[in-house]
Amino acid sequence: MGGSNVSSTKSIVLWSLGALLAVLALVWIFQGNDFFVYKFFAPRRVEVQRQVFEESRSFNQGMVQELENMRFEYVKTQDSEAKEAMASIILHRASGYNLNDPVVPADLRSFIDELKRESLNPTLNSY
Repeated sequence: MGGSNVSSTKSIVLWSLGALLAVLALVWIFQGNDFFVYKFFAPRRVEVQRQVFEESRSFNQGMVQELENMRFEYVKTQDSEAKEAMASIILHRASGYNLNDPVVPADLRSFIDELKRESLNPTLNSY
């Protein structure tokens, strides 16, 4: 009688250890090696969030307002070196933005196009 008790206790311990090892193996598969599942999906999720943000009305209105303010400062400035620096900043800021968005006024579009032309041919200076 004592032998079967020891045998069942051993099997319970072995099954428990096996189950624990199986759980640890599953955890390692899903999260091991620097969370490789997270590393795979996180950049895609962040890219979708960024795309949604960049298509939002508040982002577009804010970008247009910022570019309009920079244009105002550019036109107001008399110093040619300051104008060159500001033109560089404006072009850099507008480079990643979709200027064909309907929210962008035509005069702002033409201003940025003119800055682009001037940056290619520095002898022009209409503003």
